[in-house]
Amino acid sequence: MEQPPSFRSSNVTFPTEREAKRRFLLSAVDQIRDVVKDTADEAEKSRTLPGVLFDAMYETGLFWMKLPEVLGGAEADPLIQVEVIESLARLDASAAWNVMIGSQSIALPAAWLPDAALDEVFVEGDFPVAAGSLMPSGIGVPEPGGFRVTGRWSFASGIRHCRWVNATVRVTRPEQPDVELHRVVIPTADVTVHDNWDSIGLKGTGSCDFSVSDYFVPNAFSWSFQDKPRRGGRLHLLGLPGYVAYEHAALALGVARNSLDLVTGRAGGKERGFEGSLVGHRSSFQRDLGKFDIQLTAMRSMVFEVFGEVWDGLQPRQQPAPNQQAQMRSVATLATEVALEIAGNAFRYAGGEGVYQHDPIQKCWRDLATAGQHFLVSDTAYENHGKFLLGHEDAKAFG
Repeated sequence: MEQPPSFRSSNVTFPTEREAKRRFLLSAVDQIRDVVKDTADEAEKSRTLPGVLFDAMYETGLFWMKLPEVLGGAEADPLIQVEVIESLARLDASAAWNVMIGSQSIALPAAWLPDAALDEVFVEGDFPVAAGSLMPSGIGVPEPGGFRVTGRWSFASGIRHCRWVNATVRVTRPEQPDVELHRVVIPTADVTVHDNWDSIGLKGTGSCDFSVSDYFVPNAFSWSFQDKPRRGGRLHLLGLPGYVAYEHAALALGVARNSLDLVTGRAGGKERGFEGSLVGHRSSFQRDLGKFDIQLTAMRSMVFEVFGEVWDGLQPRQQPAPNQQAQMRSVATLATEVALEIAGNAFRYAGGEGVYQHDPIQKCWRDLATAGQHFLVSDTAYENHGKFLLGHEDAKAFG
């Protein structure tokens, strides 16, 4: 297994003005464009990011687009992040997914951990990369000074390149009837990484399981889901699922647009049938192309409208209302469904050559089919949104 990198200082200085920050991050994607394309096949075969691509991502600072400014991060607003992830996803879904998960996985401990832990996580200002798993697949037993943790967590994207992992545990206390959810941060060197990432899509993300048994986590390396962030601005007040929903929408938009661009470019020279008619001359393809282009454009506008309204209306030190959280999650779910329909039809129009593993159109479909299995974009999003619309008392944003 490839070893996590040594601590390295980031030489990246992010602009503070919004438009300059936006240009800086989009330029970072452009800088690694060729590396992403050149290593896409290697990532598929090795089932993780190739080292040369990880290094290129690291040097551009893309992993810290969500990191609080006070620690030297970009702390880009959600709409900038949508553009960045979308732009990267048009090149390769696995690369975009790793930046998406990596940036949130280091931003979480950076914003929530007590000061006592920061000096160890960010040694002398060095910027580590982290992985994480949201689902509460572990148990934390309270002990003096911390928790004794046991569990196994799935889908830790990018873990082979990370210095730290963070995971969710269930904590029970004799004096309290309710289960508490806590986030714990553990050095990657102290966990067991299970080489089980053998998926149909997002193959290059290296989303392996990891586990610990009877492992002590000090209080300084944990926080409760009820805690407010200790540093950073309103970005870190978006809550769940808002803090990650726009990322899923962005990935879907980028991969779908890539599939549409690919099949459009191929249609003018691709023959189908015994008469050798060009796909681009078929009225059915022309109709679908027009429909899907408008659908994707409309979906993108919805993403910017909904997340933009929430962002603009976010009050200091306040999270979005639960019904807004449910709406943001539903938008991400719909974006994923629309994208998957588009990619599936692009795959159909690709014909026989689309069935080969090396074909980029079928890869878009596989990647979106895998991304669509994520719990955040499951159909429970619509159920929760519907409960809020009906005024049900048991309505919740994420469950």
